Amino acid sequence: MKLRAKILAGYGISLTLIVLVGSWGVINLWRLGRASDAILRENYRSIQAADGMLDALERQDSATLMVLLGNQPQGMALFREYEIEFLQWLGRANDNITLTREPETLEAIETRYQTYLELVSRLQAQRSDRTLTALYETDVQPSFQLVREATTDLRQINQAAMIAASQRAEQTSSSAIASMALAGGSAAALGLLLSWILSKQLIRPLKSMTQAAEQIASGDYEVQLSVTSNDELGQLASEINLMSQRLQEFRALNLDQIFTEKQRSEAILNSLSDGIVVVDDQFLVTAINPVAARLLNTTQARSQGHHFLEAGCEAPEGVVRSLFEQIQTLAETGQSPAEETDTIAFKQSNSEQHYRYSTTLVRTSDDRRLGVVLLLQDVTKFKQLDQLKSEFVMTASHELRTPLTGMGMSIDLLLESAQAKLSSREGELLLAAQEDVQRLRSLVNELLDLSKIESGRIEMQTAPTAAATLVTKAVELFEVQAADKQIQIQTRVSDQLPLVHADPSKITWVLTNLLANALRYAEAQIEIVAKSHGTWVSFAVTDDGPGIAPAQQSRIFEKFVQVETERDVGGTGLGLAICKEIVKAHGGTIWVDSTPGQGSTFSFTLPIVSQVSSPGALAHA
Repeated sequence: MKLRAKILAGYGISLTLIVLVGSWGVINLWRLGRASDAILRENYRSIQAADGMLDALERQDSATLMVLLGNQPQGMALFREYEIEFLQWLGRANDNITLTREPETLEAIETRYQTYLELVSRLQAQRSDRTLTALYETDVQPSFQLVREATTDLRQINQAAMIAASQRAEQTSSSAIASMALAGGSAAALGLLLSWILSKQLIRPLKSMTQAAEQIASGDYEVQLSVTSNDELGQLASEINLMSQRLQEFRALNLDQIFTEKQRSEAILNSLSDGIVVVDDQFLVTAINPVAARLLNTTQARSQGHHFLEAGCEAPEGVVRSLFEQIQTLAETGQSPAEETDTIAFKQSNSEQHYRYSTTLVRTSDDRRLGVVLLLQDVTKFKQLDQLKSEFVMTASHELRTPLTGMGMSIDLLLESAQAKLSSREGELLLAAQEDVQRLRSLVNELLDLSKIESGRIEMQTAPTAAATLVTKAVELFEVQAADKQIQIQTRVSDQLPLVHADPSKITWVLTNLLANALRYAEAQIEIVAKSHGTWVSFAVTDDGPGIAPAQQSRIFEKFVQVETERDVGGTGLGLAICKEIVKAHGGTIWVDSTPGQGSTFSFTLPIVSQVSSPGALAHA
């Protein structure tokens, strides 16, 4: 018998019982619905008619009293109005006769009501107040009570019928619940019994197959299952036996290919001129080429299978620790640290070599992290070229400073002594020349400062400094300018912040430059915030200007790069580059966060005094 037939046979009875129980439930619900419908359909209309007649009768009695009080026209008009309403309700009651006692009760109501109408007509014909009162008390009022009693009897008859119907519905409901519970319990018990029998027959071969699969997964392909049936489970056991046999053949066939591919990969890795280190998710070195091993003062054999920090234990501690922090951050978060530092210096044979490092996360097709690849690229020549460029810029700027100073002095003297002799056009040209010379002098000075910082020729006079002091000095310089532009500068700096290790004049220059840029673009407000973050204090300057496009944010700190906006704000494009170099010289990081149309935030970090260490091996590009 096929497995499908076994399952259908096992569950067929259970499914049949479920259908029967469901059908029985539908029948009981139908019976209960009929009983409930009977309660509403057969009696509710009669009760509604009785209530309507009682209400109209009471209104007629009130109209009769108005006649007794002397307001006969209005009273009789109301009486006739409610007479029509009473007769309408009486007609509805006659159309909805469902009980045996209803006809005689309705007949009594109709007879008594006719008598009541006749007595009211006699009352209307009387002219004496005394006769009116006597007739109402002796004839009309008793007749009113008789009609009211008959109408009340009609309502009570139907109410009693509704109560009886409700009791029948409750009995039907109780019977349905009991029968459903019995049928459901029987079906559940039988279903559980059949399921237990069927599962016992299925689990035995499945356990054997599970054990075989575990053996195959562990690498033991010598598995042989006994085939005892011709159903799907028997076919599956045969397929497992066949798979085991073919896996043994495949392993024997591919061992040589795998070994060859491994040798090829190692040869490619060893032939690369860049250093490469591969670590797994536990930061154990799984591959390293000779270049990386030489840089870390280790060997391939000695580092394989060891932790990255252990493999590079003979290299300078600052170098290995910095590289490991990059690897660890990428492995744990999936993102590289947001730092400007991307080069590292190694001392080799009394010379210093610079390597640019990058980390790449190794993932599987299902996005599972396997490890990290560290790439070390030799950029020593580029570093030397950059240094030569900086020296050239510094020399050229220095040579340009003297003639520019002379030109500026000459133009100033001309403006002071010969301005009266010059035409308006000549005066404008001299003023334009004066502005151009001043702009060139500013550019030359900034180039000199940048070159000195890049070459390390500017000494940082670092000292423990309060963050509030730095912010206050920078803000004081722009109070008048901000007031003229109607821009509010807000500061949020706590006096409890730890001291930072900084050159006050240089960091004040950084804050001043960021604040000046914010004033150029801000609409109404600038905010300066300083906060403590672990071993660092961060400074942030936020404006509500037009913001910076994402494509420009990655280049904003490069030399001669200016933000493209609708405003012509001037500048040389060197201010942020100098800020970057000053912050890097302090061991910090500077970055920008901006959304177009929502302003910009320029932030940088400085180390707190207790965390300042000796200069590390990391050098900035």
